[in-house]
Amino acid sequence: MAESTAKKTAAKKTATTKSTARKAGATTPAKKAPAKKTAKKAPAAKSAAKKAPAKRTSSVAAAADRAGGERAKRRSTPLLTGPSATVPGGSTTAKGGTRRSRSTASRGTSPRTPALRVVPSPDGAPPAVTRTQPATRTSSARKATPAKARPERAPVTVAPTVDEPSVPDSSQAVVPGLNELMSVLMSAGQLTSRTLGQAAGAAAGEEWERRFAETIEFLQRRLRGDYSVDDFGFDEDFTRHTVFPVLRLLKDKWFRVEVRGIENIPDEGGALLVSNHSGTVAIDSVITQLAIHDAHPRGRFLRMLGADLVFQLPVVGDVARKTGATLASNADAERLLRGGELVGVWPEGFKGVGKPFRERYKLQRFGRGGFVSAAIQSEVPIIPCSVVGAEETYPMIGNMKTVARLIGAPYAPITPFFPLLGPLGLIPLPSKWIIEFGEPVDTASLGASAADDPMLVFELTDQVRETIQQTLYSVLVTRRSVFF
Repeated sequence: MAESTAKKTAAKKTATTKSTARKAGATTPAKKAPAKKTAKKAPAAKSAAKKAPAKRTSSVAAAADRAGGERAKRRSTPLLTGPSATVPGGSTTAKGGTRRSRSTASRGTSPRTPALRVVPSPDGAPPAVTRTQPATRTSSARKATPAKARPERAPVTVAPTVDEPSVPDSSQAVVPGLNELMSVLMSAGQLTSRTLGQAAGAAAGEEWERRFAETIEFLQRRLRGDYSVDDFGFDEDFTRHTVFPVLRLLKDKWFRVEVRGIENIPDEGGALLVSNHSGTVAIDSVITQLAIHDAHPRGRFLRMLGADLVFQLPVVGDVARKTGATLASNADAERLLRGGELVGVWPEGFKGVGKPFRERYKLQRFGRGGFVSAAIQSEVPIIPCSVVGAEETYPMIGNMKTVARLIGAPYAPITPFFPLLGPLGLIPLPSKWIIEFGEPVDTASLGASAADDPMLVFELTDQVRETIQQTLYSVLVTRRSVFF
């Protein structure tokens, strides 16, 4: 019984030893050599257990001690932190290094960013930034040799540099920011205002500051009521500072009026100016008035005689009165002439303004010669005037007579641009104007009683008309172009 009990005990210990060896071999695949030794010693332990029970017990204990020592060694072996780290123990280091390299190779390595540290300069200069490269881990999965410490690299010193404007690459799209856009807009606004100011100064002339001051003074006089109006409603202050500046732009910039024979207009005293009438829209009269005022050394004003229709219009009639126009009657004409005024008359009337373009520069009938009798009775000279260029401002190619009768107008013109373009058709064409004043015709030698002789009045009227017609033909021959 004792022997059978001892045999059962030895068999249990042998089974326990075998299971322990299997577990140790499964947990440590890298240590094949101890596993083989344990496997070789297992049959020996079996044979020894059969022969001597005491020896079996000692061999099982020795195997257990060896297995426990291997576990303790694995737990006490430090992990490798870098290539410069050293692990004591040759064989243990090799095995640990092999095991560490395998795990590192399985995980994969990733580069680390270099660290920056401040290195003080020896000469007391400001510290420079030093960039150091971190140590990289190396692994050798095939060779189980101890890792060698790599020599430390010299620190890279980055010297402070001066900020330089970055030049964008041509392949990159440069998107301006809000500040850049605002600066560009402000620069464009300043350039635009400067350009408009220069253009306004050029349009107003070199004396624009003086004219601006005169405008301010005019407004102050109007507010105070410090201005005068004659018996015919002529407001010299209003005409000089309100109407003339607008007409001057047309005269100088648009029509480019050329004045000839201004010396034939007397410096003082009454005179009667007789001119042709044309242009579909009667603007030749006001342009002639401004041309005389600007070209004459005394700056004389032309008092115009107008038709009844002019003064029946709501706004045009008031402006005409203020600019010196009055009704075309012998009584008003004689009164102005005897008062020493320069009076202008257009004997053709609406027949000259509303004639078709094919009859341009052909004078119409001068009526019954009422202007001649007024000049003879006032004993003032008659000055013929010829205007070339007004016929081309609104070329009249048709007349809507039905519309004219409905609105009560003498004619309803059709031009190449009106009424086709609507309000834009009212813009006059920029034709070149030439105004020539002929030599005065004396009437003072005839006496006031000569006004009652109809043959003399008719003969003098025909003489003035023929003079204007011949002047028109001569100017047309010498004119280079309609617009130049």
